[in-house]
Amino acid sequence: MNLTTECASSNGQVSWATINWPKIHRNVRRLQARIVKAWQVGDHGKAKALQWQLTHSFSGRALAVKRVTENRGKRTPGVDKVIWSTPDAKLNAVLSLKRRGYTPSPLRRIHIPKANGKKRSLGIPTMKDRAMQALYLLALQPIAEVTGDRDSYGFRPERSTADAREQCFNILARKASAAWVLEGDIRACFDNLSHNWMLANIPMDKAMLQKWLKAGFMEKGQWYPTQAGTPQGGIISPTLANMTLDGLAAELEAHFGRKGMPKKSLYKVNLCRYADDFVITGISKTFLEHEVKPVIERFLAERGLELSVEKTHITSIEEGFDFLGWNFRKYQGTLLIKPSKASIKSVLKKVREIVNANKTARQDSLIHLLNPVLRGWANYHRVAVAKKAFNTVDHQVWKLLWYWAKRRHPKKQWSWIKNRYYHRIGGRQGVFASETQRLILLGQTPIVRHTKIRGDANPFDLAQRAYFNKRRRRILGRTLSRRRKLHRHWKMQEGKCLICLQPFSTDEEWYRPNPVVKGPSNEDTLTSLPLVHANCYQQWLCQQESESNRVPQQTFVEA
Repeated sequence: MNLTTECASSNGQVSWATINWPKIHRNVRRLQARIVKAWQVGDHGKAKALQWQLTHSFSGRALAVKRVTENRGKRTPGVDKVIWSTPDAKLNAVLSLKRRGYTPSPLRRIHIPKANGKKRSLGIPTMKDRAMQALYLLALQPIAEVTGDRDSYGFRPERSTADAREQCFNILARKASAAWVLEGDIRACFDNLSHNWMLANIPMDKAMLQKWLKAGFMEKGQWYPTQAGTPQGGIISPTLANMTLDGLAAELEAHFGRKGMPKKSLYKVNLCRYADDFVITGISKTFLEHEVKPVIERFLAERGLELSVEKTHITSIEEGFDFLGWNFRKYQGTLLIKPSKASIKSVLKKVREIVNANKTARQDSLIHLLNPVLRGWANYHRVAVAKKAFNTVDHQVWKLLWYWAKRRHPKKQWSWIKNRYYHRIGGRQGVFASETQRLILLGQTPIVRHTKIRGDANPFDLAQRAYFNKRRRRILGRTLSRRRKLHRHWKMQEGKCLICLQPFSTDEEWYRPNPVVKGPSNEDTLTSLPLVHANCYQQWLCQQESESNRVPQQTFVEA
């Protein structure tokens, strides 16, 4: 796919705002689907050629730059202190993403605190290195979805912790299910991955992969080489780690049988993995300790990894275990999945920090800060047995806010404070609310059962596009169900942005401009308060400004 440019006029100028994003997305999706099809039929040579075609296309480069300039790390520079914040800088970045002569810069090493008091090291690449990784990830991810383990759910598109929770329920809930669980955690997984194993087994451009793995990092003005591992903070790192750990399910099946085999029924070995955390079921503690664990250790040793002694445990399901913020435990033979005590403490700690940091803030400002934290935690746990936990958090939050209100008015009686900050709404007394906002109550969050994704589902396969569209609309519609205005506009637009025509997702920033937005066909969309991506809206504003100034534009056409 060669890049050609056609100028609108002899003195035309290139503009980021003129890029046709619907066409860009279509071009990339088409190539990714062809890569999936080639790999599925075993034509690895054709898949490699298509990967090369995608990484050298204008569409791939533009989409890579779009991703790194619109995600949460868009304002975080690397060692060169450069960020791409202007349309001209973004367009120049697209044109500069070339394999020939490319040399990655060292990573900027920082340390962030962990829950156990230790620190986690993060390596922050430069914007150009992030864009190059995002570009090659577009070509690698379709293959990763074909070769990935069925029951691996971490850092994969369209998969979530809720799917991992449902898998755990499926393998533990029956009366005949295994009674023992091995909770596995890999020690410093990202830091110890074998470079030799990845270079020999990851199906991507080996020269580019080696450059990233050997780039080193800068800390306190000094350069350090990297002999193993892939940095936490790199865009492609989670996929590399996932592909390194893929094959664990096949290894277990080779030793203990596949689904439907008598050997499998005898040992009851099942796997559920989320990134480097996993649980494996078995018939007894002795079996997991002396039969299953050595198989896992040999599998990891080939990849330069080992189990964490502190975090790897073998537990009876009657005692219960924590996984991904939930507690799994059988009560008199019935499996209940509840929010873990650590998760409850974590959200209350966040609420307490917000309240203590805003002792003199207005009530509506405080509510505006608290609601996203509470809503996000409730949406995460609404698929579990969480009513009791929701009521507990509601009570603790009520106490924190009562002390907050009393501190503001130490000389007022409690009845005055109650009438000032708490109101009757919807038949419920004592709701913490201002004239414009009210604090959400977790106890009113409905419990909804999550439908697990199919194990062989691949979002890059065109044959499964209808399945994923239906699934995405159902999940996102359920998330927006309590926000009526937002949900109504989302349904009117069929879940798509009016500008780029791409479906919305929960990890993107949305915007409702007022009152009219032009679509990609340059026709006015006669919908008041339409729903668009925030970055799409900013690009549309730049385009309107460019048209008003009558600046000749240059368009990009791919052959």
